[in-house]
Amino acid sequence: MANTKSAIKRIRRISSQTVVNKIRKSKYKNVLKKMNSLLDSKNKSEALKFLPKLNSELMKVAKTGIIKKQNASRNVSRITKKINSI
Repeated sequence: MANTKSAIKRIRRISSQTVVNKIRKSKYKNVLKKMNSLLDSKNKSEALKFLPKLNSELMKVAKTGIIKKQNASRNVSRITKKINSI
């Protein structure tokens, strides 16, 4: 248990930040799932329309440190390849 004033404050901060991080991570996962469902349905036009939103969400999540920047770039690259192969 925290026994200093600053440690108690940090615990409060960490708990609120954990909630924010969970929300961000869930948004990130939902966007990927939606894109994968578009790719599974071979819907190229819809996937191309959704690609900028996906890229935006991934970069926001990477910027805040939920995932690494290289991870976001790799996801966008692979999805773009899949879209082009449809």
